[in-house]
Amino acid sequence: MDRMLVVIFDAESKAFEGKKALHELDREDVITVYDQAVVARNADGSATVRQSDDPTPIGTLAGTTLGALIGLLGGPVGAALGAAAGLAVGATVDVDRARICEDFVEDVRQKLTPEKFALVAEIEEDTTTPVDLRMEALGGTVFRRALSEVKHTVHDENVAAMKADLAQMKAEHAQAHADRKAKLQEKINQLDSKIQAQLEKSKEQRQAAEAREKAKVEFLKIKAEDLKAKAAGTDN
Repeated sequence: MDRMLVVIFDAESKAFEGKKALHELDREDVITVYDQAVVARNADGSATVRQSDDPTPIGTLAGTTLGALIGLLGGPVGAALGAAAGLAVGATVDVDRARICEDFVEDVRQKLTPEKFALVAEIEEDTTTPVDLRMEALGGTVFRRALSEVKHTVHDENVAAMKADLAQMKAEHAQAHADRKAKLQEKINQLDSKIQAQLEKSKEQRQAAEAREKAKVEFLKIKAEDLKAKAAGTDN
């Protein structure tokens, strides 16, 4: 099952030890780690991703499920992804994009107080015990939540409701007197803009979901080929 994992530590060094432990579990084929980062909660409530020796640029977190969660943890001011690089996730981040419930974000934010550190990761695991044992041994407090699918149904229902309102307004506009037509037309224009924005958001989320699944398939394919190559090298 795909899950968002957050482990809170009192020390940055422990958070990076936890990151290393996840890599070890991935190599042992116990879990699959798709993305991860160590995050610090600053005194002003913002969240900063700590630099590491990962080969992937830290800025690639922007626009991902993991980046969305980090933005939410950072509060209204967003999260700075690598202070030196000045890469930021702004306040436009929403829970739908993070694919988790608001209560999960709030639970983590309450525990992730200033001067504490979080290991945040998107993983796939069949059982929770291996990760829990490794993280608890390091003094970490574990939060996890299954990742939801993009809420297509909710968006479709919202659009259908707004279209019904729009049809009603247009019918009233056709029968209205001149002084009323202008006000109705303004409302029609506003509602139509909201419908178009909702449709665009739904389209973007569908595309993001498709891209995410494609990326995961490629990730697993590369991982399998790498293991095969290592096995062949051992046999030789």
